[in-house]
Amino acid sequence: MSDLPARRLLLVHAHPDDESINNGATMARYAAEGALVTLVTCTLGEEGEVIPPGLAHLAPDREDRLGPHRVGELAAAMAELGVTDHRFLGGPGRFRDSGMMGAEQNARDNAFWNTAVDTAAPYLVEVIRETRPQVLVTYDPDGGYGHPDHIQAHRVATRAAELAADPAYRPELGPAHTIAKIYWNRVPRPVAEAGFARLRAEGSVFPAVAAIDDVPGVVDEDRITTEIDAGPEHTARKSAAMAAHATQVAVDGPFFALSNDLGQPIFTTEYYELVQGTPGAPAGTRETDLFAGVTA
Repeated sequence: MSDLPARRLLLVHAHPDDESINNGATMARYAAEGALVTLVTCTLGEEGEVIPPGLAHLAPDREDRLGPHRVGELAAAMAELGVTDHRFLGGPGRFRDSGMMGAEQNARDNAFWNTAVDTAAPYLVEVIRETRPQVLVTYDPDGGYGHPDHIQAHRVATRAAELAADPAYRPELGPAHTIAKIYWNRVPRPVAEAGFARLRAEGSVFPAVAAIDDVPGVVDEDRITTEIDAGPEHTARKSAAMAAHATQVAVDGPFFALSNDLGQPIFTTEYYELVQGTPGAPAGTRETDLFAGVTA
């Protein structure tokens, strides 16, 4: 453990592409600064809709080979961000994408949503005890926008952080470790409004514009505790990482769309809400570093 980098960041996401859309600039910044950036993705995203017509045969209702293809997309995205430690929870394919809320896929035996939290959490406990992160980033209890796998990722991440800190819990998974700071992904509503206004003013290749409610984690400004402005170099890396997820994301300059072909802004500054741990900025101001105040 003594050979671990001084700063260690863990991100827990539901599907490949979530990490680049939500945290790509943050991940690129900290990786470039020498921090250990560990990404744990909970499913392969097997139920995603496929954007490029030439890859439509991969879809779950056809060949059902989208999951393995997205493993390659994730690897390409992580190469763009400079992140070398990326893993799937319990190994690739252990938990399957559950589809949208209410879909029949929710009830499959191996669907992530249909897995007991305490069945999935030990796999993440092992990662936490190995990498010993000071900072954890994940979703809020609603998963940002109500997707079952996002909600489950929040539950598993929260439970694993609790269990990893308990010396009595499964010592064979490694020495206990307490995560100093836990954040939820956020977007301040005024920032989202400004981004969509810019999209409408400038136009894009996408035929229509998404609604702000389509953006996960939008909240009032007073909920934001932390903002990471990673600069133009790392913002470019974020855009490249998003484009690497080509089955799921189409990028047009500062804008992107998912399979619904509705344009959204790419946020160049990424925002967070500290929900556990001591703030590293004076009251009334925002942190500009996820590790602010971390002493060990």
